[in-house]
Amino acid sequence: MVSTMTSSLYDITQYGAIGDGKTVNTKAIAQAINACVENGGGTVYVPAGRFLTGAVILKSNVNLFLEAGSTLFFSTDVDEYPIVHSRWEGVIRDVYASCIYAENSENISVTGHGTLDGNGQFWWDLFRKKENKYPRPKLVSFDSCKHILLSGVKMIQSPSWTVNPICCEDVTIHNLSIVNPSHSPNTDGIDPESCRNVRISDCHIDVGDDCIAIKAGTEDTKERIPCENITITNCTMIHGHGGVVLGSEMSGDIRNVTVSNCVFEGTDRGIRLKSRRGRGGVVEDIRVSNIIMKGVICPFIANLYYFCGPRGKDKYVWDKNPYPVTEETPAFRRIHFSQITAREVSAAAGFLYGLAEMYVEDVTFDDVQVAMADDAEPGMPAMMSELEPMKQRGFFCGNVRGIHFNRVTVSNHEGPAFYVENGHDIEFSNCKSKHSRTDDSMIVLNNVTLHT
Repeated sequence: MVSTMTSSLYDITQYGAIGDGKTVNTKAIAQAINACVENGGGTVYVPAGRFLTGAVILKSNVNLFLEAGSTLFFSTDVDEYPIVHSRWEGVIRDVYASCIYAENSENISVTGHGTLDGNGQFWWDLFRKKENKYPRPKLVSFDSCKHILLSGVKMIQSPSWTVNPICCEDVTIHNLSIVNPSHSPNTDGIDPESCRNVRISDCHIDVGDDCIAIKAGTEDTKERIPCENITITNCTMIHGHGGVVLGSEMSGDIRNVTVSNCVFEGTDRGIRLKSRRGRGGVVEDIRVSNIIMKGVICPFIANLYYFCGPRGKDKYVWDKNPYPVTEETPAFRRIHFSQITAREVSAAAGFLYGLAEMYVEDVTFDDVQVAMADDAEPGMPAMMSELEPMKQRGFFCGNVRGIHFNRVTVSNHEGPAFYVENGHDIEFSNCKSKHSRTDDSMIVLNNVTLHT
């Protein structure tokens, strides 16, 4: 029976929703949202129970509130997900609507103490068998929206990326718990894409791909929109392929990003910047401070020869000879790391590799300690051609300019603590090598000019 409620609270059970885990409640939830909007906005309330549903389409001035003990359990019926025109991996195309979706809306939120369960195994199997007609739903995605709040809820089993605001402004993501299995494909935690003014704080992320990835579209996205003014703080990031990743979709530019007071454990890589020729765009003005890392392959990566993705194996991507600088040439600059401890590192303390025609430049490391694992296995610090697996190496830098290492200690390493080739204006101050496994010099330079 449909409620005639006139208050600002719209309980989905008053619109026919049944929390038995079997009844499909897509229409009932949509009716509650429509009633909320017709009366000027308010809270759509999900009480305790397990509510099976298809895509939930939010609209302006709606707060979807999940009570403690409530779960929105998303359907495996692909017909419950409308086809929408949005981005998938940086390119605009037809996709299945996300489990929670909105476009061209404002003042929308998902809050409370309940759970969003994306029922991801169904979608992962479709993906692996290449039987999905359109790209998989994300768990939560808002396209071209303003004034967004996600807070308090637990998000599990996402079909693909978990939280993906696209071309949004004024986004707050707070106190989420995001858990996807380590084997689940492309289940990133939080991916702001071409967004402005984003605050991510106090989240716990344990996923099958990057924990947080900042993106700005690929070269195949006609409208270049930057991702800028992003703060990330007080988060724990467990497993996944990277702690905080910038790129490789960065054609619209990524700038003004701070990462602070976070713990990365077993995230494969720590702070990772990646792009390649053809993408264009600039990553600049990045500050990372007060980070603890444990059990990562490599804590710091800035790689402009990243070869994954469409056309990634073409010669112009892997060729180490210089090419003309054009709008398709990506750039990394003004990146600063401070007060960071990384231990039980396996492959390398850091890996910076610029293009032959566009060096990685203006990077500082201040008060950084990296200790290699005793039982390290060889690993790839970065995805680029002709790179051999590394084990217990120090910082490896190629095609770099304006790099300053201050109070940086590398421990338990093989070979030099710092190896630099093709570098200009390189500076070392108060750096140390401790418990080196070999008798190499602490610093090895090849075609390098030092800071004077």
